[in-house]
Amino acid sequence: MQPKYIFISGGVVSSLGKGLTAASIAMLLESRGLKVAMLKLDPYLNVDPGTMNPFQHGEVYVTDDGAETDLDLGHYYRYTNSPISSLSNATSGQIYDAVIKRERRGDYLGKTVQVIPHVTDEIKQRILACARQQTDTDVVLVEIGGTVGDIESLPFFEAIRQFRYERPKDCLNIHLTYVPFLKAAGEVKTKPTQHSVQILREIGIMPDIILCRCEESLSEEIKDKISLFCNVPKEGVIDVVDVPFSIYEVPINLNKQGLDSKICQMLDLPKSNADLSRWEKMLHNMRNPKGKVIVGIVGKYLQHQDAYKSVFEALHHAAIANQVDIEIRRFESDKVLEKGAIENVIGGCDGYLVPGGFGERGWMGKIMTAKYCREHKIPYFGLCLGMQVLCVEFARHVLGLKDANSTEIDPNTSHPVISLLSEQKGLSNLGGTMRLGAFTCLVKPGTKAEKAYGSTQISERHRHRWEFNNLYKDNCEKEGLVLSGVLQDGHLCEIAEVKDHPWMLGVQFHPEFKSKPTAPHPLFRDFVSAMVHRRTH
Repeated sequence: MQPKYIFISGGVVSSLGKGLTAASIAMLLESRGLKVAMLKLDPYLNVDPGTMNPFQHGEVYVTDDGAETDLDLGHYYRYTNSPISSLSNATSGQIYDAVIKRERRGDYLGKTVQVIPHVTDEIKQRILACARQQTDTDVVLVEIGGTVGDIESLPFFEAIRQFRYERPKDCLNIHLTYVPFLKAAGEVKTKPTQHSVQILREIGIMPDIILCRCEESLSEEIKDKISLFCNVPKEGVIDVVDVPFSIYEVPINLNKQGLDSKICQMLDLPKSNADLSRWEKMLHNMRNPKGKVIVGIVGKYLQHQDAYKSVFEALHHAAIANQVDIEIRRFESDKVLEKGAIENVIGGCDGYLVPGGFGERGWMGKIMTAKYCREHKIPYFGLCLGMQVLCVEFARHVLGLKDANSTEIDPNTSHPVISLLSEQKGLSNLGGTMRLGAFTCLVKPGTKAEKAYGSTQISERHRHRWEFNNLYKDNCEKEGLVLSGVLQDGHLCEIAEVKDHPWMLGVQFHPEFKSKPTAPHPLFRDFVSAMVHRRTH
């Protein structure tokens, strides 16, 4: 069977939740036994979000094959078993770069290179490449970033129009729009949705299903109106109501309205029933916690809701596994030392997490957080930069190397505990290029890391430049800093943990990228477990 294609667009305003909706639809189709692939098309001209400011773009999600991608791919991973790779995200920058390189090579044989057909053909090829990521793909979900009517999105919509024209029986268009409630008038307004669909139709795309983002369920009268004015059957007008408890309720709500059944009917897909038992059990455990813990996150991008999206979600997954509710307190690392003694500013939490980041800002706030946790036996979890913080703090205050630092922070430090590989003695020509994607790590038996994983060989995803300097390995281990995970065949430190401590561990990778609500990451699970133990004993 040829794959079927579902195109998901958005209208009226951004941040309606297209990524969550796409992930929820994919999860429902998978629960019916279908194999799903997912693709995010981003209209910006950046080649990828790797160089974009987290305050503007949010989290950069990294795949196994080393692609720096949009954070919506994190939603895809958490909700589904779809293969997530560099073929799951395409930006305008990548599309135009590919076309221009072909033109420079002479591949177009001297033809005038234009948006139509050359750019749109490249977009269509990316859609087909996504479908070929795995054998026997049943459905490909394609999310178009931005809002319909944006000038930069037009080539993507034109490509989709052509794609459906070439495969009329294999494609479905779903449009997510906003149906606001005006308190002053006491009315729900459908006009924004009507205008959004009108713009879509002007481009040549007719929506088959309209998903209405709204605060409360729409009345039958409102659905009749949207159906009439937007030329969509009433059963194709579906609520996407704000969920009061958790974003993981969205698939259940869509299933109750029959969205997955409607999709299977329209695309002539097998109509087996959805098995949502595992998902419903997870939601039941989330709604019925047996306790509570408080975690403090000390980072530098906490003002942006999505800068640490996967970290927040992984903590919630771990809380579900431990059957507790979790309260997350955010502390701006560059401000904590301005307010007095560190324990007075961040005190009162059951554990602390220092996430990844780049640059000097907030460095000392993170160092003092690690010192506070080590001295007071409070659970600590360091991710990427957070592991480097753990190592530098240990070198300064246990080994007595007062000048210990990372060369990212102080290039002239006399004790470069963290440095670029090219700076480390005996190593040359390895440069400071970023280590991206999945690497195999060997875990030392008998350590907290090995207990968590239940294995001595793991694979995790990286996004960093600086590494632990092995010149300090022997002294650190002599004083109780265990390098419990090393890169296979590379001897680079991947995991460090403090020996005589209830739970103080740092990792050079990003475990948050591999956590799911139904399969929490083992390190996050054990970190939350350590916080539960501290609170209850």
